[in-house]
Amino acid sequence: MKKFFTICAILIAGAFMPTLGMSADAPKCVYTEASTLTLTGKLYTDTPNPYHRLDTVRFKGFTKGENLQVRESSGIAVAFRTNSSFIRIKTEYGTIQYPMNTNGISAKGYDLYIRDGGKWVFAAAGARGNGAEGEELSLIKDMDGNMHECLLYLPLYSEVKSVKIGIQDTAVIEAIPNPFRHRVAIFGSSYTHGSSTSRGGMTYPAQFSRNTGIQLLSLGCSGNSKLQPYFAEALAHADAEAFIFDAFSNPTVAQIEERLFPFIEKIQASHPGKPLIFQRTIRRESRNFSTASERNESRRIEVADSLMKIACKKYKDVYYIYPDATSQDHLASVDGVHPSNYGYTLWAKSIEKKVLRILRKYGIR
Repeated sequence: MKKFFTICAILIAGAFMPTLGMSADAPKCVYTEASTLTLTGKLYTDTPNPYHRLDTVRFKGFTKGENLQVRESSGIAVAFRTNSSFIRIKTEYGTIQYPMNTNGISAKGYDLYIRDGGKWVFAAAGARGNGAEGEELSLIKDMDGNMHECLLYLPLYSEVKSVKIGIQDTAVIEAIPNPFRHRVAIFGSSYTHGSSTSRGGMTYPAQFSRNTGIQLLSLGCSGNSKLQPYFAEALAHADAEAFIFDAFSNPTVAQIEERLFPFIEKIQASHPGKPLIFQRTIRRESRNFSTASERNESRRIEVADSLMKIACKKYKDVYYIYPDATSQDHLASVDGVHPSNYGYTLWAKSIEKKVLRILRKYGIR
């Protein structure tokens, strides 16, 4: 009997030896803080928290909700290269928002693109579940071990305090030069913020930048792009070569009438000779059968069109363009107000030639 137990013990130990060997040989993970690499799409580069879009100590006047929104990392991406076979992420979050109409990956997760043949190609996306957000996220694995240039979009509706990118210990991770040219600020509503997207890289500013190579510095604030004087003050101090506005999706008719011209004048006083490109608000699918929605949206667009016609004549370097996020089958909306990923693709494409044509007049190519 004793001999029988000895043989069993040897067999059991032998059965576990391959597993133990595999574990010992598995690559270890080492982490690099994302802010030590290249951050793109960031309006202010000197915020105390590198993942905030504005310094809310420096700039005042924001409501509690706006204060959180400008601290969220929407529009910011990390550019780097690595030959790791996997990429993992560990995040220290501040406040996380959970929009009902926006994918969790978009709100609190990550969206990875890899340059292939000169184009940014989707590679992976993911987020941790509720209650586990701070745990390690395995974003992608089983890569080929060659050196790849990567673009990692940060969460749209979360404040992050730390973002650590994990790679295998035998690989390297390095910052690459900013893959986008110029600095063009874009201020807007939930559309610009990225509401109803499924991934952070599907906002129309992000798609525009990947399509054109022009860097858009996003300051989208859901529900809060209302031509406020304190936002004009912040934009007046921004380091930007041009400005794009999604300015007529949130304000009331009265707010447009009261605030539009002072908003323009405030920014032009600090940025003379730079183009200010205003976008008409897109057509909302909620207008299809709601008479109230049809009436209210028509009135807002009518007033914006009328005042922008005056503004383009009154002020030099002011432009007005019409975006389009509506598909022919009317199926490119998530909730009747916000476009789907495809709707945002239509939006980015619809303004591409118009914006590039204007920017070229100012040597922005």
